[in-house]
Order: sequence, then structure tokens, then C-alpha cells
Amino acid sequence: MTPGRASLALAAAGSLVAAVLAVGAGAQTPTEPEDPNPCLGEEAAELLCPDLRMARPSDIRIDRRTRRGRRLLRMRNSIDSVGLGPASLRGRRDGRKTMHAYQVIERARGGRKLVRTGARLYWQPVPGQGRYWKFADAARFELWKLDRGMRKQKLVRTGPKQNYCLRDLERTRRSRRSPRRRVYPACSQDRDKRAVTLGTSVGWSDIYPASYHQNWIDVTGVPRGRYLVVQGADPKNGIWELDEDNNQAEVVVWLPSGKVMEERSERRRRRDPDPYR
Repeated sequence: MTPGRASLALAAAGSLVAAVLAVGAGAQTPTEPEDPNPCLGEEAAELLCPDLRMARPSDIRIDRRTRRGRRLLRMRNSIDSVGLGPASLRGRRDGRKTMHAYQVIERARGGRKLVRTGARLYWQPVPGQGRYWKFADAARFELWKLDRGMRKQKLVRTGPKQNYCLRDLERTRRSRRSPRRRVYPACSQDRDKRAVTLGTSVGWSDIYPASYHQNWIDVTGVPRGRYLVVQGADPKNGIWELDEDNNQAEVVVWLPSGKVMEERSERRRRRDPDPYR
């Protein structure tokens, strides 16, 4: 081996050792390039792609007890799976508390397709319950100031809850594609897991009550007036879907009371039939 090649070989070996040590210390492995959305491409007809929607925010109320001196706008939220196939992720360990994940899309004629979306799973603590492997950035809560024309004017606050299990908690939309029994259970609490699968079947929902950990937006000091509460599912596209533009639901509230402005909210609501039935 020539001196030049020997130097290159030593440098490569050193880089490899450094990478192995970094992974062992809990660092993230280099991320792979993301795949384009196959649910909107030429292959779409061969796939049973998912579609996630966020149900309308409900059970909205002001909480003054959780954090002393703070006013928290609590709310129930539900990520509904309404597509042709389940929304599913397969995670593999790449750090002490992290996993990289591939989306799993079922094929119409059998089999599955793995898609790189950049999705991540975290070892998430929940007070009083322990830790869970959860899908990161599964949702986002926003509070918007409205102008006199009831249009969104300014983003005022965001909520802390972003990570979800993805599970079959409640069958909310019965159809021929919706399994009668749960396929995806509660997310794993095994910290030693090297791989996990999360998902929500067609017609099922992952629901969290208003009292759940981080199910709020801090509205302390927000001026009196009408505001739009927006809940959005999968804001960073960790799961590719049939429709990426139907993931948000909203309701108008009056602050500081937290009262829902029912008249306008009902006027804005639309019937939501199953487009894939």
C-alpha cells in the first residue's frame, strides 16, 4: 500500500471508530434522505395509504390548579385515522432515548412498503405513569388572535404536547375497512426495546382527555378577546397521507373565561363524510 492510500485508510478507520463511539454514547445516527410522498405519486393506486384528521377540540376549560399562578386552557384532542389503510410507524433504536422510524404502508395486493419520512420516536415521561415510546411531533396546539373580520391575525401561544403513542383507543368511524378489534395497542413502556411499532387503524382514534399531561395552552396574561384554538395532526409530515391539507381542526374561544363561541364554531363546522368509503 502506498503512503497516500495508507493515510486514507487510517483516516477512514478513525472516522468509523468515532462514529461507533458516538452511537454508543447515545448520539443520533446520520439521517437518511426522506422519500417523496408515494400516496400522491404514480404508485398511489397500489397502496392503502392513511389519512389523519384532528377532531374538533372539545371539553375546553380554564385550569388554575396545575401550575400555581398560571391559567391553562385545557382541551380534549383526538387524532382520527380515516384513510384507506392504517397510519403506522416502525421504530428502531439509535440512541439511549430515541429511535428513527420508517412509515409502513400496506399494499392493496398484499405486502408492505417501508418509507423514509424522517419520523422519530422518543422515550417520553408522563408524570404518574412512567415512560413510553411515542411518536415525536404527532400534533401541535396553537392559539391565534382574530381580527375584527374573525380572520387569523397573529400566532399568540403554542401548547407543549407534541408526542403521541399512536394507538387504537376507540373505534370512532365504522366501515368495511375498519377492523372490529384493536390492532395497535398502547405504546410500549419497555425501555430496553430495540424496535417498536406504533399505529392507528382505519376508523380508530388516539384520544387524550383534557386532563391529560400537557393537554393545554398557557393563556396567562393573554389580553381579553376572541381567539382561535387550532389543533393539527402530524405537522412535520412524519406520516405521508392521501391528503396533507385536512389535518387541522379549530374552535373559537373567549378569553379569559375560555368559553367556546358556539354560534360561530357551529357555523364553521362542516359535515365530514368518509371520502374513501
